This record gives sequence, structure tokens and C-alpha cells, in this order.
Amino acid sequence: ITTALRLTLVTGIATTALSLGIVVFSIATISGAAWFRRAQTLLAPLLAIPHAALAIGFAFLVAPSGWLARLISPGLTGWQRPPDIGTIQDAQGIALILGLLLKEIPFLLLMTIAALGQIRARAVLAAAYALGYGPVQAWLKLVLPLIYPQIRLPIYAVLAFSLSTVDVAFILGPGTPPPLAPLVVRWFTDRDIQMYFPAAAGAVLQLVLVAGAIAIWRCVELAIRPLARTWIARGRRGGDGRVIATVAHTLTFLVAITSAAALACLLVWSFAAAWRFPEAWPGVWTLDIWRQQSGSLLVPLRHSVIAAATATAIATLLVIACLENEQRRALRPGSGALWLIYVPLLIPQTGFLFGVQMSLIWAGLDGTWFGVVWCHLLFVLPYMFLSLADPFRALDPRYARAAQCLGASPWRVLIRVKLPILLRPLLIAIAIGFAVSIGLYQPTLFAGAGRFETLTTEAVTLASGGDRRVVSVFAFVQAMLPLAVYAAALATPRWVHRNRRGLVAS
Repeated sequence: ITTALRLTLVTGIATTALSLGIVVFSIATISGAAWFRRAQTLLAPLLAIPHAALAIGFAFLVAPSGWLARLISPGLTGWQRPPDIGTIQDAQGIALILGLLLKEIPFLLLMTIAALGQIRARAVLAAAYALGYGPVQAWLKLVLPLIYPQIRLPIYAVLAFSLSTVDVAFILGPGTPPPLAPLVVRWFTDRDIQMYFPAAAGAVLQLVLVAGAIAIWRCVELAIRPLARTWIARGRRGGDGRVIATVAHTLTFLVAITSAAALACLLVWSFAAAWRFPEAWPGVWTLDIWRQQSGSLLVPLRHSVIAAATATAIATLLVIACLENEQRRALRPGSGALWLIYVPLLIPQTGFLFGVQMSLIWAGLDGTWFGVVWCHLLFVLPYMFLSLADPFRALDPRYARAAQCLGASPWRVLIRVKLPILLRPLLIAIAIGFAVSIGLYQPTLFAGAGRFETLTTEAVTLASGGDRRVVSVFAFVQAMLPLAVYAAALATPRWVHRNRRGLVAS
């Protein structure tokens, strides 16, 4: 338990702190660059890739017999056999931290960009530049204090997820013992029912651990506040920030290129008939693995699509109804409502999913489609609401008023005016919800009672010791499915609005 707790705290806090630091300095130095918008476009699809698929690809990339070692061997290293180096599942959890960074950095980056849209960042920075402040100092002293309250909840969500991840920890984390969350899941899935008691105690401990970590993070924020005010008041202008800019550019590029290389590694392995170390490329390429696994893929693929499509459709209706009700009743949700939406993202899944499973058992719904979809909805709904809320609320109310003046009913205004204008953010929210559902591991495991195989559950199970080629097939399909939905969400509005230039996003 002591080692599990240490691993959990070190990996969770390190992932959150590194993600926040990289995002802050990246945006501080590249927000004005010409290619910043392209960087946003490239990083956004990374959110659609499930954690498990990216972790498997990353493991195949950096393992001792991984693609990176093969590309530099034997010419640069002299290795004829895989080296005895713990690059994955290391005792310190470094591989787990790096694997989590690949997902959490794009998430925090896009949340920060969304927060920047709520303030006049350019005007603030222009005033700071006129007073002689460097770009980094200006951003840290003037912009960051304005947007940090808006990204506080996303930061807490990253902290909670990093402290309680299970699928990524199974793939990249140490196993003897693992961090607390996968250890608790291992107890829950043990055939001995007596293990339910320590599992329940571990779930409570996981909940206390996450709550304590969030409380400590908040205390650190409060402690830093007076120090930051003193630092800001000193008025140091800072330099041009070239060194920080170079580091930030490099790290941002590495996140994108590593994620792309991880997916490419899955694709290459899925077509490899024989790939012996230290060959840089497979000696023989084949489609046999895809043919052999086509039958095994069908059931998990069907289960994944049905669960994701159903949960996303229900969440879409609920989110639209909620936001439309806000406007009709002129309601202004406070911070308490936002905290309520974030609850499923801040509470560790192992801390309450076992209780949800017990409730489903009492209701006779354990191992049913209703239970699986309900558990998926708990996580899909918050992400979709947070994605669609700002565009929906920012829509110019004069469109609705003009339609009502022409005699349109409120429902007709919603369907014929608001939703067509909001088609692009609506489809992106749907793509995000679909991707979140596809990547859910614990909710499917607990609510499905092992009766519903999905791409995620199969990929994580196979990653523990299966054939790399078979694992790559499942992980690659799991990654491509939400990416295809995301691509459709971007392409559909352009096709639908091809004759309406004003509705096409620039």
C-alpha cells in the first residue's frame, strides 16, 4: 500500500504540474505566432484518441524492443538484442507520467485557449508591450491571473484523472505493486469475494487521496497568491524570452510528433508478419493479422459503437434542452452548477463505480445495456456540456428575436435557426462525447459485469501480454474510430453550408 500510494501521488502530481507548466509557457511564447492556429488544429484531434490506444502505441514506441530502439540499432548503439533498460512499467512511474502527458497537455492547452477567448488578451498584452514588458513576463503577470480561475476546474480534473487512471497504469505503470487505482480494480475483479472488503476500503482511500490532493493544490494556490502579487509589483520587464520560447516550441512539437509516431507504430505492427530486433522495419508485410482478427473485432466494435452512439445521443438531447432552458428562462448558472457538472470528472472512478455497480445489482440492471449506457452517460454528459455551453451562450440573441418576430415558435427557432448556426460546435461536442465513451474502461468493466466486450476492454486486456500484432489491430481501430467521427464533425458543416459562406468557419 505504501508503494502504491507513493506511485499514485508522484505520478499524479508530476503529470498535472508538468502539463500546466508546459501549457502556460507554450501559450505565453507561441500565442502570437503565425502557426499557432495550425498548432491548435493539429492538437485538437489528439483529444479524440483514447488513452489506452495512445498508451499502447507509446509503449511499443519506447519499449526496449520498441521502434525507437530499432531505428537507432545497431548503427548508433551496437545493440543486437533489446537492452535491459526499464523504459516502460518502470518502478518510478516515469513512463506512466510521459504517457499521461501526451493526453493531458492537449486537453489543458485547448481549455486555456478557450479561456483566452473570454478576455481581451491582445489588448492587455499590447499595453504590457508598450510598457516594455517581454512577451513571457507580460503573459505571466497580466493574462495568466485573468484566465487561471477559468481553467482551475480543468486542472483539478487532470489531477483527479492522473491520480486514478487504471487503463494507462495497466499498460505503462509498474505492476509489483501498481498504483492504487489499478490495485483496487485488481481486488474488485478477484474471484475471491473476500477481496471485495479491501477493495471497498481501497476505493474510499482513493477518494480521500484525490480530495486531499485537490485540497493541497488549492492551498498551494492560496499560498502562492501573495508571493505572485509581490513578484508582479516589482515590475521586472524580462527579456525577449527566446530560450523559453525555444523550449516551449520543442515540447509542443514533441507532444504532437510522439503521439503521431505512437499511432504509426500501431499501424506498422498490425501489418508485420515478422519483425525481429534490431530491424527498423518489418521483414515481411502481411494482411493476415487483419483477416484473422476481423471476426474477433466485430463484437467489440459493435458494442463500442452502440454504447457510444446511444450515450452521446442522450447526452446531446439533455445538453441542448438544458442550455435552451437557460435562455428561455433567462437563467444564469453559478459556479455551483459548474462544480456539479464536474463532479464525475473530479471523483476517481474507482471511488464510486463499485457503488454504482451495487446499485445496478439491487435494481437488477447489472450486466445490461441500460447499465453500461448509464455509466457512460455519467462521463459523456459533462464533457459535452462543457464543450457546447460557451458557443450556445455566445450565440447572438437577435437571430432568435428576428425569427420570433416572423411568427416562429420557440421550438422552431431552436431547430431551424439556432442549431443550423451552431452545427459545427454541436458536431464537435458530439465527436468529443463519442470519443469519451469509446475510451471508457472502468465504467464498461463494472457496469457490464464482463459481458460486454468493447475495443477498450479488449485492447487493455491484450496489452498485458498478448501478441503485439493483435494488440495493435485492436488499439488502432480503437484510435481510428473516434478520429473518423471527429473528421466527419469538421467536414460536415463545410458541406452542409457550402452555399452559405457566412456559416462556414474561417
